[in-house]
Formats: sequence, C-alpha cells, structure tokens
Amino acid sequence: MHIPLTDIEKIDKEFVWHPFTQMLDWEKDDNIVIERGDGIYLYDIHGNRYIDGVSSLWVNMHGHNNKELNDAIKEQADKISHSTLLGLASVPSAILAQKLIEIAPTNLKKVFYSDSGSTSVEIAIKVAFQYFRQKGPKYKNKKKFIAATSAYHGDTIGSVSVGGMELFHSIYKPLLFETLRITYPYCYRCPFNLKHPACELYCAKEAEKIISYYADQSAAVIIEPMVQGAAGMITMPAGYMKKIEKACKDNEVLLIVDEVATGFGRTGKMFACEHEDINPDAMCLAKGITGGYLPLAATLFSKEIYEGFIANFEDNKTFFHGHTYTGNQLASASAIKSLELFKKNNIINANVPKVEYFSKKLKEFGGLEHVGEVRTIGLMAGIELVSDKKSKESYPQKDKIGHRVILKARERGVIIRPLGDVIVVLPPLVIEKNEIDQLLGVVYDSIKSVTQQ
Repeated sequence: MHIPLTDIEKIDKEFVWHPFTQMLDWEKDDNIVIERGDGIYLYDIHGNRYIDGVSSLWVNMHGHNNKELNDAIKEQADKISHSTLLGLASVPSAILAQKLIEIAPTNLKKVFYSDSGSTSVEIAIKVAFQYFRQKGPKYKNKKKFIAATSAYHGDTIGSVSVGGMELFHSIYKPLLFETLRITYPYCYRCPFNLKHPACELYCAKEAEKIISYYADQSAAVIIEPMVQGAAGMITMPAGYMKKIEKACKDNEVLLIVDEVATGFGRTGKMFACEHEDINPDAMCLAKGITGGYLPLAATLFSKEIYEGFIANFEDNKTFFHGHTYTGNQLASASAIKSLELFKKNNIINANVPKVEYFSKKLKEFGGLEHVGEVRTIGLMAGIELVSDKKSKESYPQKDKIGHRVILKARERGVIIRPLGDVIVVLPPLVIEKNEIDQLLGVVYDSIKSVTQQ
C-alpha cells in the first residue's frame, strides 16, 4: 500500500507518542518528518536539508547512508538477521566481543550484550549486586549504590534509581531503590560556592569521604566519566575521575563507568576513561556502538567479576538476565564495520584538528550577552543560556528559551536539541571544518536572535 509522504505528518500526530516530548505542543505545531539522510545531513519529506547537529541523539558517527555500513548490514541480512544468544553463539557477536575487549581498558575481559544504554546500566547494577551476594558473608551488606548528583543513566527502574535528575525522575521516587549521592563537579554552579582550581577539588574530597564511609554497604559507584551528558554537558575538571577510581579501589567498591554517551570517539578518545587512564570494573556502552545504525548495547566486565558467577549449575550463581535481541547479528555486523572504519580512517587521530577548531569556534559564543558558559570536550558541547550573566540566573521554565533557540535553528537548516536552556551541539564525527562553520554559525545566530529580542 502506497501512502503519500505528505500524509505522514498527519498519521504521526494521530498514532505516535514521542519520547521526552510534551504532546500538547507537538499536536499544535508543524513538525519535521525525516525521510532520508546523507553524510551529516537529514532530509525531510519536502526535500529540505538540515545539518544533523546532535548526531540523531548522539549516535551517528560516520554519517548517514554510509555505504560500507549499509553493505555490512545487507551482507549479514543475506546470512541471518537474528538468532538467540541464550544457549547459542553467533559469528558477529563473538567477533565484536573480541574487538571491544581489544580496545577497552585493559582489565575488562568479558562482554554482556543488550539493546540500549538503559539496559546496559541495568545489567551492571544487577551484576554488581549479585557479585557481592555470592562473594561471601563478609560482603552481605554491600547492597547500595553510589551515584552522582544530576546523573542520567537511562529510563528503566534500576537506571532511574541511580539517576539524579529531578525533572526526569522525581515522579518515580516511590518505585525506586535508595541511592547514595556524591557531588558531580559542576564548576559553573559549584554547590560549595568555591572556584576551580583554588578549590583543590573539594567535591572529590567529599566524594572520597562518602565512598569510604559507606564502603561496607556499597556494591558500586556508577558515574559518567569526564562529562555528564543529559545534565547539560557538564565537564569534569582534571583529576576528579582519578580520585573517584582510587577511592573505589581503596575501599573495595566496584567502579562502573557509564560510557553510553561518551564512548566511540565522542570526547576525542575512543573512550572517556582514556583521558585519565581509568580502569573500571564495568563499562556500559551503547549509542554510537553501531555507528548509529541499529540498536545495540554492551556491558564489559573484569575477569574477577565474571569468575564470581562461575559455579556448578545447582549452585544457582548464573546471571539470570537476558534480552530477546541480545547480540543481534545485524547490529553486531554494523558495530564490527563501525570499528573497522575507526581504524581504516584513523578517526581518533585525524579528528584532533577538528576538535581543536570546534573548541576554538565555540569560544566566540562567550561574547554573547546571555551565554553563561560554554562547555566542550571532543566534538561534544553544551552552551548554557542565562537571563543574567553576572548572577547566573536561569530563565523561567515557561519562557522555553532553549526550545525557541532550536526552532530558530531549524528555520536555518540545523537540527539540534536543548537540555533545558543548555543548547547541545554534537555533530557526527565525519563533519568537516567548513561544515562546523555552518553549524556553529547557525547556532550562534539563533541564540542571538532569541535571547536579544
């Protein structure tokens, strides 16, 4: 049955409930319906072209409609699209696991697959809890988790429990387990009213005390290394992450790093852990793992954790967890090809000049009257808008400043998304310097147009 493309917007409004979207506004507005993509560009059903300024929610690495990724998926589809990993193995999931371990922090040795960032975190939490339950009576009280303020780790109940974003999570509190909190270093709005670097990482010292004090009760610390994504691209000062790692090691608390947003080249390294040579006990991966083509996630574990589940069948130490599409062959084939493209095109090293240029251009935003702070690492950036630069006062929520900026950008051919009044810019890794100019030029003009009315 052929449906005219011009009818799709009507059909969408009638039947689709969009994520993180107030549908009252959606149903009233004219909305963009994407039909195709090519490189860093998206095209709507009317033929309009837009720069994909957030990599289709932070996942696209090598551009849309990449022939090599397309061919890898087609080739795999001609063999088999899916078979279960419950009691069976598959060719691409085995190969991908080996490739992931080869590039991951050196102490990570095993890969457990799932299908989203939320599930990768859920797995890490459940494994950490069960690991200590099975380790012996000495560890029977290690049931709690320590997470950072403003953390975002996904939308399932376990991942929301370790999340710390009031706007997203407060309504679900009756459903959640208790989580202990350490302070994530938000230097622009320091909760201790200190200034970096004169503060000497006071927040890290506070975190060390909490980890030490609750060590006997805590299974793990979970944290987004180097940058909190959904909280507003909040970047860590140097040294904070290393202190958290040491506190975990010193107190026999597992360290889980959530690299769902930061993995696969986003921060200028393959993984954000590499910036401070962090060796976690578990690492959560998703988003860019397949290059942005198919859903897939993986949770990587140390050999020590894995061996804590090896026992006789009747001992019931099996990790009773799995997903129907765990290790899906199509997604695994896409991820394998994505990693091959990283190597073939030397993307991490080749992007160093782009990252420097991106950062340099973003500094120009600091001159705008209502830009409070610009935060950037790799090809990730958050531009925080404020009503008053001196007092750092935020805009009233009802003003929807961030939303108005992204709508203005759409009029000028750029797709971006806000996190409240933080404008996120996160283009595909294959973006070129002239395209960075176009992207940031539109964002700059859109911010200026909305905030100086």
